[in-house]
Amino acid sequence: MPYLTRRNLLGAMVATGASRAGLGRALAETSMSNSFPRFGFEDVLRRARDLAGAPFEAAPPRLPDGLGKLDYDAWRDIRFRPDRALPAGPEGSFRLQTFHLGFLYQRPVTVNTIRDGIATPVPYSVALFDYGRTKLDAPLPVNTGFSGFRLHYPVNDPHVYDEVVSFLGASYFRFLGRGQKYGLSARALCVEAGTGNETFPFFREFWIETPQAGGNRATIYALLDGEAATGALRFDLAVGEESVLDVEATLFPRRANAKFGLAPLTSMYLTGENDHRVHDGFRTELHDSDGLLIRSGAGEWIWRPLSNPGEMRISDFLGKDTQGFGLLQRDRNFESYQDLDLSYELRPSYFVEPQGNWGEGKVELVEFPTADEANDNVVVSWIGATPLEPGKPFVYAYRIASGLELARLSPNGRAVNTFETPAHALGSMEPAAPNTQRFLIDFAGGDLASYVADPARVELVATATNGEILRSGVVANPHVGGLRAMFDVAAKPGQTADLRAFLRAGARTLTETWTYPWTAP
Repeated sequence: MPYLTRRNLLGAMVATGASRAGLGRALAETSMSNSFPRFGFEDVLRRARDLAGAPFEAAPPRLPDGLGKLDYDAWRDIRFRPDRALPAGPEGSFRLQTFHLGFLYQRPVTVNTIRDGIATPVPYSVALFDYGRTKLDAPLPVNTGFSGFRLHYPVNDPHVYDEVVSFLGASYFRFLGRGQKYGLSARALCVEAGTGNETFPFFREFWIETPQAGGNRATIYALLDGEAATGALRFDLAVGEESVLDVEATLFPRRANAKFGLAPLTSMYLTGENDHRVHDGFRTELHDSDGLLIRSGAGEWIWRPLSNPGEMRISDFLGKDTQGFGLLQRDRNFESYQDLDLSYELRPSYFVEPQGNWGEGKVELVEFPTADEANDNVVVSWIGATPLEPGKPFVYAYRIASGLELARLSPNGRAVNTFETPAHALGSMEPAAPNTQRFLIDFAGGDLASYVADPARVELVATATNGEILRSGVVANPHVGGLRAMFDVAAKPGQTADLRAFLRAGARTLTETWTYPWTAP
């Protein structure tokens, strides 16, 4: 349906022979009521519903010659000209830039801006980009399109527009707060993750609302498409020291019994203090995130250190009305990474908080093996206990916070280091007992500093399903301002033991619950 404006109303009434008086009344009523259709989230919902009823088009359109064959370096050399950035709001609160097609990004997306209720596509033009050393054989057509977009905002310096959010590739998106460097990513939806049959829904179109003058907020609508479902999503971004993204989503399932992962996060873990399977020269730790934090429906905080397993591993955390989960980068010490260029210590943590009760379900963590830091090998999402059905829209909402500390999370003592070592006394020549392992966990924060002088007041509660705790203890660790817990565990060869540990003083719980899967050799 075309938008109703004074111009097309005038043309329509003249064409039908309307009287001058009738025309005047119509114009007056239109002006007074301001009732012409304004583009909004309802329009995206309608498009997603209609798209779900149409056959799925899996193959992207063929890109112009030469564009589809670009390698990473050639694609990366095509950069948006900063002087061509589109003001995404009055007084330039945000700046909009688009990404060029090529390399992995073969599927064009439409990028629109919304001003005064009118949605207008951003036209493609070669003049928007500096192609650097990348040479193309022929001029690109005017309908080439884009692969995604990003918004810039002066989050660190009032005179510098830094990238604060980007949407690029399938349904991936990332956003930042003050002092942060890109690391992990979020996704709109994951389908069949960890099954070998994973598919990747993708964004077809975006609409960016014109932000208010001088504000730090932006609203983005997105149309999602995929073999298993379509969707309409609204993203409300608030930029600051800890940036926040509120997400409202409606899914329209296309097929039954699909495994949908909601609010998924994906990250990279190559090597760290608790996993030295891969060695990388002088850098002893390489990861965008070092652990999964969950707040259960009962209010328990659970910490699961990440790893780079030898083969794919899936960990499930069952529960009702999960209050939150996220992938965190807790180690903020440059000395741990020694990387001057990549700044792993500045990678943000993302924490998801469901809005409303999501009911029965589980947080699922999938860890894939990787041999280098270029691959995201960690995926976490929430999976409902009841499968979604075609013809029944599913509505949900959540908030993602991006920060360096996120100090409000896990308010008690938290696990800051995890180490594994053979279960024998240091310096002893006697070999460790077979099928055993020693774990050392440093807890800090909360009230633990008050126990450093007298750690005997603290008890370590350690358990192992399918295994046995042989010995345990707690000592002071003034280097972290807290305590170090130690326990030895044994299990049958090839048996996986799910380990859990926390500290308490009397009936008072002092720390979050540390958990980890260990497989006996």
